[in-house]
Amino acid sequence: MAQEKTNLDNLNVLLGVSGGVAAYKAVDLAAKLTAAGAVVNTVMTENACRLISPKSFEAVSRSAVFTSLWQSGAEFKISHIALVDWADIVVVAPATANIIGKVANGICDDLLSTTLCVCWQKPTLLAPAMNNNMWLSPAVQRNVKAVKEMGFQLIGPDKGRLACGTEGIGRMSEPQDILERIEEIASEIKNRK
Repeated sequence: MAQEKTNLDNLNVLLGVSGGVAAYKAVDLAAKLTAAGAVVNTVMTENACRLISPKSFEAVSRSAVFTSLWQSGAEFKISHIALVDWADIVVVAPATANIIGKVANGICDDLLSTTLCVCWQKPTLLAPAMNNNMWLSPAVQRNVKAVKEMGFQLIGPDKGRLACGTEGIGRMSEPQDILERIEEIASEIKNRK
């Protein structure tokens, strides 16, 4: 029996993973995207790699994982600009206060932040995840406002139990909810073509 086509068939998704505890949910998101027909390449920050192995993303997406501006070998040919050129959509899950701040202020000191600073012409979805006090801080709210003004879209954060044990806003949206938002964006992309 043939599999039904979706808005995600052959959609090139660049998945950015920054160093929040919710990085484990990004593996589920990568698996869901791949199962829906998307082609997923992953860019991870150094801190994300401390929380979850790049091999997890390679296994579920069957695609490359990039972790450094300074990778060698065959992956050296894939630069941040080539990754953005390849992508139909860029998704960052989790998007920590740190990565949002870097993007808002044009700081490009690792592969993910450098990639995000050149992807402003591509549909980009950020899924914030952080402690509620961080999310509500004036600095983070200023940075969120700035990235929205730059054209970045956000999904979440949601309310609930946080990794630190408190209840409040700051949970990364669930992978299924992010997937559904990506499907909406993919539909918008296809309608424009």
